Amino acid sequence: MKTTIGLAQARDLLKTREELLDSGSTPREIRTLVAERRLIRVRRDRYVEADAHEGLWGEGRHLVAVVAAHLNADPPGPVFWGPSAAVLLGLPLYRLSPNTVHTVILGARHGRTRAGVLQHGVGLDDADIVDIDGIRCTSLERTVLDLACTTSPETALSAADAALRRVAVERHRQDPDRATDWHRRMSLRAAVRTRGIRRAREIMDFADGRAQLPGESVSRLQLHRIGFTGVELQPHVVGSEGDEYWIDFGFPRNRVFGEFDGRGKYVDPEVRRTRSTEDTVLAEKRREDDVRGVTGWRFARWEDRHVRTPDALAARLQAFGVRPPA
Repeated sequence: MKTTIGLAQARDLLKTREELLDSGSTPREIRTLVAERRLIRVRRDRYVEADAHEGLWGEGRHLVAVVAAHLNADPPGPVFWGPSAAVLLGLPLYRLSPNTVHTVILGARHGRTRAGVLQHGVGLDDADIVDIDGIRCTSLERTVLDLACTTSPETALSAADAALRRVAVERHRQDPDRATDWHRRMSLRAAVRTRGIRRAREIMDFADGRAQLPGESVSRLQLHRIGFTGVELQPHVVGSEGDEYWIDFGFPRNRVFGEFDGRGKYVDPEVRRTRSTEDTVLAEKRREDDVRGVTGWRFARWEDRHVRTPDALAARLQAFGVRPPA
């Protein structure tokens, strides 16, 4: 199972040539390890063990590359932009695996690429620059706007939902005032004229912080494309013994709850916390039985492969008798 890492862990994974030599490796051994792809040269004088690198989600691998680029730069370092800012801010990059580190050339008009770092010549106010543990990047709101203009709708919406969740959602409940204020601020940002801004406005208007995972964000986007209206997000159910449950989606017309079943729910230790996979599966079954018992509603479940296209999700839902309004 792939793992998620933070900034401190990314720093720990990176080793310099000097550190490898100090640990007992010889220059010849280092060259052999790199040639055999057992050691990955991320950037000049920055290495990471291949097994550790391959065990990361795409966001983690890109975070390692961003940290390496920062460490190799002259102080105070570049301002990271777009996908590279997103991984520093902890935003998801749904089905996006950047091969290039993205930065901003402050005050420049034209972009350029140097040593695997793409430098964007974009306008940036001082207020749009934040410091994340000594590394500079674009702010949360500016990063969401840039992703909405330049990435796929699926990637952009996953990031926008995550950003809105961070500022407006507590325990599955979205504060309407804070959400409205976020949408207002993002609308003001989207008033500029730039490439991709029309799609960005649509993404930000559609954003909802109640989506807990990128798969839920993409599910909601595909449901919209299929033609579903009136789908409930995070409907709340009180169980037979007072337990509180929040379900991913509710289809009132069909009396069906919908759940996106990401694989991490059952196998990712960070999601399972201290429970074993078996205990997690059993707890999910008991939860579903309790919800069905008190509501009389059925369940429809789908996985990541079912949200890759609207047609795939539509076919999955039809198998459970769930169809969009005629």
